[in-house]
Amino acid sequence: MSTPAAIDQPPLPHTAAASAPPRPPRRSLRSRLPGSSSDRFVYVLAAPVLAILAFFVVIPMAYTAITSTGGDGAADNYGTFLSGASGTALMLSVGISVASVLGCGLVGSALAILLNRFDFPGRWVLETVAILPMALPPLIGAVSFVLLYSETGIVPRALSQWFGVDPATVSVSGVGGVLLVHVFTMYPFFYLPVAAGLAGMDSSLESAAYNLGASRSRVWRTVLLPMLTPALVSGALLTFMISMASFTAPQLYNVQTLTMQIVSTKTVGNQELAAAQATVLAMVSILFLIGMKWYQGRRTHRSLSKGIQRDRTVSAGPIRIVAGIGTTVLTVLLMAPVLTIVLVSFSVDSSWTTQVIPPTYTLGNYTTLFTDPASLLPISVSVQMSFLATIGAITIGACASYVVARWRGPGRNTVDIMVMLPWALPGTVIGVNLVNAFNEPQPSNLGLSLVGTLWILPIAYFVRFVPLVFRSTNAALDTIDPSLEEAARNLGAGPLSVLRTITIPLVSKGILAGALLAFVDGVGEYVASVVIYPASYPPLSVEIYNRIYSSEFGTAAAYGTLQIALILAVLIINSRLQGDRRGRRGKAAAVAAPAVPTT
Repeated sequence: MSTPAAIDQPPLPHTAAASAPPRPPRRSLRSRLPGSSSDRFVYVLAAPVLAILAFFVVIPMAYTAITSTGGDGAADNYGTFLSGASGTALMLSVGISVASVLGCGLVGSALAILLNRFDFPGRWVLETVAILPMALPPLIGAVSFVLLYSETGIVPRALSQWFGVDPATVSVSGVGGVLLVHVFTMYPFFYLPVAAGLAGMDSSLESAAYNLGASRSRVWRTVLLPMLTPALVSGALLTFMISMASFTAPQLYNVQTLTMQIVSTKTVGNQELAAAQATVLAMVSILFLIGMKWYQGRRTHRSLSKGIQRDRTVSAGPIRIVAGIGTTVLTVLLMAPVLTIVLVSFSVDSSWTTQVIPPTYTLGNYTTLFTDPASLLPISVSVQMSFLATIGAITIGACASYVVARWRGPGRNTVDIMVMLPWALPGTVIGVNLVNAFNEPQPSNLGLSLVGTLWILPIAYFVRFVPLVFRSTNAALDTIDPSLEEAARNLGAGPLSVLRTITIPLVSKGILAGALLAFVDGVGEYVASVVIYPASYPPLSVEIYNRIYSSEFGTAAAYGTLQIALILAVLIINSRLQGDRRGRRGKAAAVAAPAVPTT
């Protein structure tokens, strides 16, 4: 007996019925056409995102550029920039940045090769502490190196007391001090991508080259280095940009880089020249951001092998002993800054004068932080302002990531660049931009006068760290097959319902990872804060510098230890979240691989 479906179904040829796949629903076809409801939803969602970014990023940049043409005119301001101390400061910043790239590339790449190509005693210890510099906030990281290696630091004093060496001859200061801080805090930008590249290489590539008679140096030059080129270039661009934006190390070592010049020029009241300096620094940073995006879009060297890591070489005899000694030295060097901050945090304020290490210790610094209202205020300001900024970064960053991922047609790259633009701008430039844009009420800022108020802090933190949430969410979105959203729309769900019930739950861990990084960076933010903070409400990083300036090293280090503990906790949580996402991505690839053709 035939069913009604069989009666209504028109007969099909036997071959077609056996081999033809089912036709997709018409709704699925319509959803892929421009102007569909899903596309319209993306454009509607993009409107407030672009408006907010324009209001807090683009318009303040434009105000700074306009301000740089005021006073005696653009020709005079930029002429003064090129012929005066600002031009010298720019060249010094570029020179320090290039030297930082070379130093970080050497240290980070060598460490990655050592830990991924050799097996030796203590390797797991060095592997554990290799990323420890990432737990140092910028200000505390620079302070720890001053406490260790300056003329009045622990190491020169110890050498002077034990061996009679003049501290001035073994201390590090000036440009050398800045480079020391940069190399030992920024080398992870090389270490992490190079280590990942080496871990994913298939040993059969090298074996094939060796079997063809290639020497070890030729294999490295023609096989391994080309495979590592993307990691090395991205690390170089990132290190250069962060070094150009560096402010804390030059401030503590009194090196007049361009970021220092911007703050000092603004302090003396020459707003037009400060705006010209900020505009030039912003243009240099933007050019490197464009360079990074250009390089990432190029065709790179890729391996089509299974990506099986080669076995580590087991060193024997004297090499094994040398490797063990080198590991011990590197571990001490990497852990020394953190251990110094923790040690000094227990010292009594103003008691450490000429001794090698603090002579007396107390728990009073930590007790004061949590009981004295004046000491609690900076912590409260930073935590609350960072929390507000993180809420805004989650909202705008996640929405912008969804817009960029689902945008069809031209304009997608424009949105991407607008979101990532603050990441390319140094904190001093962002601070100057906000001061110029919101110094007094006017139509372009909707009558908002934020300078001198607490509200300017969360806005600055939001502008600086929204790219963190954007990129983290974008990485999570890349693991989601758009057909999941399409299937929900085919079942009648609207775009907002799909976003709420399908997309957000699947990318929630990516959003949380970016939010954690944004929050902890906001708590430790110093570069923009020092330009814009209201005098009555210093954030935590500014208070740390004020305590150091007042020789209250114990209290300053106690603040810094709390920051380090917070960052370590966030790094551990973020590592777990990243591991979960990589695991889900691997499972999804294993399931989808047989059905998806490779190109």
